[in-house]
Amino acid sequence: MAVEQTFVIIKPEAVERRLVGEILGRFERKGLEIKRLAVTQIQRETAEEHYAHHKDKSFFPQLIEAITKGPVVLAVLEGDDAIQQVRTLVGATDPAKAAPGTIRGDLAIKLPYNMVHAADSPAAAEEEIKRFFGG
Repeated sequence: MAVEQTFVIIKPEAVERRLVGEILGRFERKGLEIKRLAVTQIQRETAEEHYAHHKDKSFFPQLIEAITKGPVVLAVLEGDDAIQQVRTLVGATDPAKAAPGTIRGDLAIKLPYNMVHAADSPAAAEEEIKRFFGG
């Protein structure tokens, strides 16, 4: 296993429901280290850039609305095989299909409100860290 960094957004619905500590705690209990943390509001332009790969999909407007509707917590996590570990902890994109014990399975209610965004590859993690935290 290689030590790597990954990127996570704790989305507005999780912040609103005061679940940030619960979510970050799950990552920490798994042995991942929080390397960077910030609270911000994602602007529409940044959200559209971040989700550009979904631009032609019918759910794109709802996705942008959901991620920009309130404050988010941005995190860079580090650990052995961090990207896959985080993806496993987060669970399936659709909360209705996410396994119990995962963040989405336990805490999310319905799409597009699935609590967390997690980078899905080393390239995505690097790009997203740069987008949200700068060089």
